[in-house]
Amino acid sequence: MMQPTTCATLPVFPATRPVFARILTSAVLAGAAAGLIAALLQLVFAQPVLLHGEMYESGTLVHFGAGATSTDPNLPDLDVMRTGLSILFTMLTYTGFGLVIVAAMSMAARQGHGVTARTGLVWGLAGFLAFQFAPGLSLPPEIPGSAAADVAERQTWWAATVAATALALWLIAFGRNWAAWGGAIVLLLAPHLIGAPAPAQFSGPVPPELGSLFATRAFGAGLAGWVLLGCFAGYFWQRDDK
Repeated sequence: MMQPTTCATLPVFPATRPVFARILTSAVLAGAAAGLIAALLQLVFAQPVLLHGEMYESGTLVHFGAGATSTDPNLPDLDVMRTGLSILFTMLTYTGFGLVIVAAMSMAARQGHGVTARTGLVWGLAGFLAFQFAPGLSLPPEIPGSAAADVAERQTWWAATVAATALALWLIAFGRNWAAWGGAIVLLLAPHLIGAPAPAQFSGPVPPELGSLFATRAFGAGLAGWVLLGCFAGYFWQRDDK
C-alpha cells in the first residue's frame, strides 16, 4: 500500500540558500561601498589625465613637431552624464569583484580560516595583485591614443593572467607542500615569460609621460579600491556570524 508523501520525506537543503544570500549581501554592500570610493578617486586623480590624453588623441593638442603644445590648463568641462555612468559602472564592477572575493572567503571559512575585516585586507591585496597588478606588469593601463595590440588578444592574455595569478596566490596561501608552492611560482611567471600582446610599433599622439602618469594613478586608485573591498567584505561577512 502506497504511503502518503509527507514533508518529512522531501529533500531539504537548509544551508544552500542562507549561504548564497550571505555571499550576495556581503558582495553587494562591500562592492557598492568600495566601488563608490574607487570611482571618486578615479574621478579626482585619473580622469583629468585621461581627458588630457583624449585632447592629444583628437589632435586638439600636439606634443611633438611643429606647433607642439605640451600642456593645456583648459581641459574639457566635466560631463555629468559620462561621470555618473562611470561611477555607476565602477560600482557594478566592484560588486562583481565582491562576488568573487566573498565566494573565495566562504570557501576559506569552510576550511576553518577566520574571515574578518582585518584578514579581508589581505584578501583585497590578493585581489589587486591578481586582477590589476599582475596583468599590469606586462600590459599596463592604457590612456586613449596609446599604441596597443589587438583588443581580443589583450583580453585573452589578461583573463589567462588573472586566472593563473589567482590560482597561484591560492596555492601560496593554502598549499601544504613544496609541490603546491613550486606550481604557484610557475603560474606567476608563465604569463610574463610568454609575454603580453604588443603593438607592431610603439607610437602614438599621446606623450609617454602622460601615459605613465595615468597608469600610476590607475594603479593607486585600484589598490585603494581593492583593499577597501576586502575590508568591507570581511566586515559584512563577519557581521552575519553575530
